[in-house]
Amino acid sequence: MANARGEAGDGVGRERFLADATARGLHVEVVERPAARSLEEAAAGMGISPADIVKSLVVKHKDGTFLFALVPGDRQISWPKLRALVGVNRLSLPPARVALEATGYERGTITPLGSTTAWPVYADASITGRRISMGAGAQGVSAFVDADALTEALGAVVADISDPN
Repeated sequence: MANARGEAGDGVGRERFLADATARGLHVEVVERPAARSLEEAAAGMGISPADIVKSLVVKHKDGTFLFALVPGDRQISWPKLRALVGVNRLSLPPARVALEATGYERGTITPLGSTTAWPVYADASITGRRISMGAGAQGVSAFVDADALTEALGAVVADISDPN
């Protein structure tokens, strides 16, 4: 099935994800996961805590560009902290269609790895020092990766950008 960009669906996204991880020398373990109605249900299905799932959020800059914010599942973006770090007074979450156009990934599969555009990455400091799970570019799969290796491979800015849910 083709998506809005005319690309094949999940297989292509997963291949882009894996190709980018390999090109960066990043070891990822891709696992099939059961369908879930919430992040908490997804975590339970994988036997991990919600904090171990890192959400890759596409954020729109006021100039029309984008960035990725990597935030643990038990936390949310702190807009004041992220705006201060980026040095702007306006950031927003775009509609699903715009996120797809910006990354080549549908919501629920978004990851900076293999994005059709390499947008800047900002990672919450609370993800460091552990193994995390994240989207792997396709529905029904997740990837486990060392957070420190991920942020280094992506050249991510690591800072306090979140608040508790």
